[in-house]
Amino acid sequence: MEFPFDVDALLPERITVLDQHLRPPARRPGTTTPARVDLQQQIMTIVDELGKASAKAQHLPAPITSASRMQSNRHVMYVLKDTSARPAGKGAIVGFLKVGYKKLFVLDDREAHNEVEPLCILDFYIHESLQRHGHGRELFQYMLQKERVEPHQLAIDRPSQKLLKFLNKHYNLETTVPQVNNFVIFEGFFAHQHPPARKLPPKRAEGDIKPYSSSDREFLKVAVEPPWPLNRAPRRATPPAHPPPRSSSLGNSPERGPLRPFVPEQELLRSLRLCPPHPTARLLLATDPGGSPAQRRRTSSLPRSDESRY
Repeated sequence: MEFPFDVDALLPERITVLDQHLRPPARRPGTTTPARVDLQQQIMTIVDELGKASAKAQHLPAPITSASRMQSNRHVMYVLKDTSARPAGKGAIVGFLKVGYKKLFVLDDREAHNEVEPLCILDFYIHESLQRHGHGRELFQYMLQKERVEPHQLAIDRPSQKLLKFLNKHYNLETTVPQVNNFVIFEGFFAHQHPPARKLPPKRAEGDIKPYSSSDREFLKVAVEPPWPLNRAPRRATPPAHPPPRSSSLGNSPERGPLRPFVPEQELLRSLRLCPPHPTARLLLATDPGGSPAQRRRTSSLPRSDESRY
């Protein structure tokens, strides 16, 4: 890929590493550049054009690599230039490889969730006229040595069929671990995770899901006794031998249960005497010790025999 400026002077090494700052690399001694040339702007132009070419080759609706994306993310871009062909003495770009670390939730072979942060292959492109010449393997191998990773430790974001064949041919990566996202990982990915991946429990089947946890179920089993006098068991009424007949008419209210039997006054007083002192009991017992107020009312209503005789 050619540019209207001197690529060979801008990128002195065969493979140049660019980070989010997009700063031009150190220049060779003795090289000169025209005045007022914005080297960073030239690098941004190279990044934008490489991203457009990659998106076109992968049939993507929009580029996933651009200078603005590089500046807003902590990604690293490896740019490979062509040193053999020098059109008009300005050099050319062969391709690029973009990588970066990302936090992912991936599944292992037991379908358990793992929170990891691996190095990811985010974009990979070699110019169509220079493919199958070993340039892609040279660029990929340089990245592995620079990042100090193994091929099976990588996670690839939406790889194309060409990239999958490339990894299978040069690095024997064939068996993948199925995922629910757009990333692809290969067998052996979890063998060398540093630090160890934080594993989450596997997903439960739909039939095993409960509305609350086991600790909640144990809590519900414990019966809390109410305070006195609510904790006293009430006397159960004897059910009638023949229940009342139901009404067959429509529109009546629902059938109600039998009412509690009437408790005589003497039995009520006896139960109050057996209970601990209570304000109501004191009020009833503070009256005439000869009997209850009801008895006195019944006695006063009867005529006195002595008065009627004289």
